[in-house]
Parts: sequence; structure tokens; C-alpha cells
Amino acid sequence: MHHAWILSGVKGLGKGLFARAAAAELVAEEGVRQPEGTAHPDVMVLDHLPLNDAEEEKKAEGKPFQVKRNITVDQIRRMQARLTTRPTLGSRRVVIIDPADDMEKGAVNALLKSLEEPPAGTYFILVAHRLGRLLPTIRSRCRIMRFSPLKADEIDEILRREEPQASAETRAAAIAAADGSPGAAIEFVEQDLGKLHTLMQRLINEGDEHFALRGALSEEIGARPDRDRQLAALDLARAVVSAELGKDRDHDTRAIAVHGELVKLAGQLPTYNFDPGLVAMELGALLASLAMPREAA
Repeated sequence: MHHAWILSGVKGLGKGLFARAAAAELVAEEGVRQPEGTAHPDVMVLDHLPLNDAEEEKKAEGKPFQVKRNITVDQIRRMQARLTTRPTLGSRRVVIIDPADDMEKGAVNALLKSLEEPPAGTYFILVAHRLGRLLPTIRSRCRIMRFSPLKADEIDEILRREEPQASAETRAAAIAAADGSPGAAIEFVEQDLGKLHTLMQRLINEGDEHFALRGALSEEIGARPDRDRQLAALDLARAVVSAELGKDRDHDTRAIAVHGELVKLAGQLPTYNFDPGLVAMELGALLASLAMPREAA
């Protein structure tokens, strides 16, 4: 089998779970007892580390914790140091990088050396939510397995099973925003975005001459929302705007421009300390701009 694989597809399709299941199969050998649970000495998982010591303590206590933005070069080098030794239980070892598209530049360059000359019995599984962010030099050394998005009815079936308390309105909003990803849909349900979805559609259809809908949108997002809720609202807005495409040329032009501004805002949000209320009002203004009167043909 080829020594390096990329699992490609939108976030929330189960690529990480698949990678761990595949790794367990690869390292298992007949007659050798395997450890129970997720920890295995011959499976190395490189993912986002806690942001700082305080967040490390939260992780140890089983509490939610913040993580660093990137997988670092130090993580890659520690992994490479372990590759100089033999596997612990058998003849094979697996390295999972999840997500590989979040590696910093130095980490990518360091990984290339291992992909070019992998130690015997070593396999690499790279999880990629955005394949285009991986350098061609990485992609050319790997086989690519693509995970396809699910259909709306398939995601609805999963939501009915995993989130039975969710209303039809909430499920519809989650499916609209999930881009074919059941994992993303479940996250949206947990954020309870049904009312937000309705307000966004009203902003697009009715406009907001007196700012009432923008105020309601801001109130529904929350006075002090965490970053995840703000990003979820932006993702939902992008999905709602995308659904507007195809109505007519003038409307499509405005929708594309609004979608671009939403993408820009989503990219800035994790870095800049924006006021949540102003973000909500800007989001509402962008959506309301799609309700501008159309010129006669």
C-alpha cells in the first residue's frame, strides 16, 4: 500500500474518525494484543495543541479549551524523532495529521522530508478540509481519497437520529448551512440557529428600512456570543446568500459581492477583536442589501 494518503472533503464528513479506524487496522498484527481504547503507541495523532498552560489544564480536566491556530513545526520534529525508533508492538506505525491544511509553513517543509523518505513500515494519513491549501509538493507525494458531501435528506436523517430534540426549523437551518457535512449540521443544531435562519431570509426578502430586523438579528446572536457562535452565524449567512444565486443577473452580481464580504469577515473574525454587536449589524446590513429594489428590465 502507498505510504501516504490525503483524506479530502469538507469538515464534518468523518475523515478524522476514518483515519483513526484505518490506523488501528494498519498497526494491528495477528497474535499481538492491541491496547483498548483510542490510545496506541504506534499511532501518532498530530492535531491542534491547547493555546497555553491554562488551556492545557482545562483539557486535562476534561473541560472545553481553546487551541492554537496551527499545527507547529515542533510537533512535526517531535514526530520525526520518534520515527528513528522501531514501532512498539509490531512492524508498522501510522502518523495522522488532522487537519493537515492547518500546518504552519515550517511544519509543511519539515514534513516533506518524511514523505520523501519514509521509514519502513511508516504510513501517513493527512486529513484535509481544504485540499487547495496543501502545497503541490505535499499532494504529489500522496494518494488522495475524496469524501463526498451528503444529500440534504441524508443529513436530515442523521439529525433526526442524533439530535431528536431539534425542531424542523432548526434542522432546516442546519442543513442549509452545513454544505453537505453532517458534522457541521450537528454543530449548527447545538448552536440553535433556526430563528437566525428565519431572520436572515426575512432580511433578504424584505430589507430592513427601519433597522428592526437587524436589531432582532443582533439580539438572537447574543450580546456576548463566543467566537464559535459568531462564525456559525456567518457560515449560515453565506449558505443563505448562496441559495439566492440564479434568480437574475443583477441579483446574482449583488449576491456574489455580499458572499465575498461575508467570506472576508469570517476570515478576519478569528484574528481581530471586533465588537459582537457591530459584527451582527454589519451582517444584517449585507443581507438587507440583497433586498434593494431591482431596476426594470
